[in-house]
Order: sequence, then structure tokens, then C-alpha cells
Amino acid sequence: MPSYRVTLGVGLLRGSTAPEDVLPAAAAAARGLVTVEAYDLGVVRGRARITVRFTADDDPAALHVAGVVTRSVTDLATVDQPQVTRRWGNRWYPLRADGRIPRPPTG
Repeated sequence: MPSYRVTLGVGLLRGSTAPEDVLPAAAAAARGLVTVEAYDLGVVRGRARITVRFTADDDPAALHVAGVVTRSVTDLATVDQPQVTRRWGNRWYPLRADGRIPRPPTG
């Protein structure tokens, strides 16, 4: 089963949201649909960025999961445009939102 990850920047928190609640909420949103392999919080160029890695049956299912995760986080904080990637071998390749399946470079 392919491995995917959704990565998004997290900005200002909404209402009484505590910073430590955002990442677990994102992981829980994915876990309700698929197996979550890992989740992580990083700081890139001074901005918080969360990543949730999960398995899914196919690319459309992964895009659906990414949408659910994004909506879940959007309820808690402002977010940047998410990036969804799929793992081939030891590299990650972006999925296309238009549903066309990317292929890793050959050679």
C-alpha cells in the first residue's frame, strides 16, 4: 500500500486553540480514515509546519484524506496551501490536485 504525506503551514490559532492541540487533531483526522504512519511538527523559515504521513489505497483516496486533514486544521488555525506527496522508493513526489497520477522520473 502506498505511503503518502500531507504537509501544511500553520499560522494564527483560532479562538482558544492551544498550540499543542493542532498536530494531534490533524493526525486524528487522518486516523479516522487510514493508517497513520507518523506525524511531525517542524519550523521552516520561522513558520510552523505539520506533516502527517499515512497509507492509502490510491492517489484519489490520499487526496481525500489530505482534504479532511486540511479542513480539520483550518478549524483550529489559519493554514497555507497543503502539499500532498507520494513515496516511490526513497523519494517523495507531489500529487496533482487534478487527479492525474504523477510518475517518478525513470533512469
